[in-house]
Amino acid sequence: MHTNDPKVTVLMPAYNAAKYIGEAIASVLEQSFANFELLIVNDGSTDDTEKVIRSFNDPRIVLIDQENKGIAAALNFGLAHARAPYIARFDADDICLPNRLKIQYHFITAYPEYSIIGSAVDYMDADGHFIFTHHPEGHLNEEIQQLKYSVCPFIHSSVFYKKEVVLNNGGYNEHAYTYEDHFLWVNILKNEKACNLSQTLIRVRLNPESITIDEKWRTRKFRSIKYNTLKNRVITAAEGDELYQIGGKQYSPKIKEGAYYALCAKKYLLNNYQPERARINMVMAINLHPLRLDNYLLYLVSYCPERFINWLHKVTS
Repeated sequence: MHTNDPKVTVLMPAYNAAKYIGEAIASVLEQSFANFELLIVNDGSTDDTEKVIRSFNDPRIVLIDQENKGIAAALNFGLAHARAPYIARFDADDICLPNRLKIQYHFITAYPEYSIIGSAVDYMDADGHFIFTHHPEGHLNEEIQQLKYSVCPFIHSSVFYKKEVVLNNGGYNEHAYTYEDHFLWVNILKNEKACNLSQTLIRVRLNPESITIDEKWRTRKFRSIKYNTLKNRVITAAEGDELYQIGGKQYSPKIKEGAYYALCAKKYLLNNYQPERARINMVMAINLHPLRLDNYLLYLVSYCPERFINWLHKVTS
C-alpha cells in the first residue's frame, strides 16, 4: 500500500466526531487510488472519536493528537506531519466518493501549473439524506480569479492542493476564526492557478454539531470584521480574539441546531425545491427560536411558487 512513501495525504481534523467519523474513514479507505495516508488530527475530542478511529486496522491511517485548539491549529499541526506532497482536505463528517483521490491526483499531475483543485459537492442532512448539489461559482482559473473577495471559491473539504504552496503562505491563519480556508485562498490565489472540477467528488454533511452556521445568524460585528479582513488580506490577533469571543457566544447547542434547521429549509427552497421538507425544517427552527422573525417569513415564503422564491432571493441578496 506504499504507506512509507504516500503520494497523497488525506488530512482530516476531528473534534467529537464519533457519530460520523467511521463512515468518513471507510469512504477514504475504499478509494480506487490506494497510495495515500489518512492523517487524522484528534483535536482534543472528549467523546469516542479516538475509539472509533482505532477500530480500523489499516496501516494507511495515522493518528496524531493535540489538545483542543480549533480546526486551523489542527490543520497546521497536520500539515507539519504530512508526508505526501499533495494534500486532500476532508472533514470527519463527510463522505468521499470512490474516485475522488484518483481524479484529483491525475488532474494535478497532468496539469502541474495548478496548485489547488476543488469540485462540486452533494450536500446531505445530518441523517445522510440528499439535499442538493452545489456547483462552485467559478470553475476555470479565470472565473475564480474574478470572484469577489467575499465569495469563498471552494468547498474546503473538496480541495486537493500542493502542500508546499500552503506552507509557503504560512499555512492556515489561526486568527481567521471559522473562515481560515477562505482567508487562505484570498492570499494564495493572487499567485497561483486553481480550478473547480464540475463533477461531484464528495458528500458534505450539514449537521448541528458542525462549526459552520448560516452567515445570516452571525452578528453584524462578526460579519464586518470577517469581510474587512478578507478584503485587506490581513487579520490581527486582536481581531481574531474578537471573532472568537463573538462566535463562542453563538455556539450553544440551541443556536447551532436552530441555524442548522433554518439552513436546510433555505436549501430545500432555493436549491432543491421541496417546500414540504422546507416547512418541516422551519417548524423545528421556530420551535427552538420563536422570537426570530426571519424564521416565520421563510415559513410563509415556502408557500410561494418556485419562480417567485428564486426572484425574491435575487432581489434581496
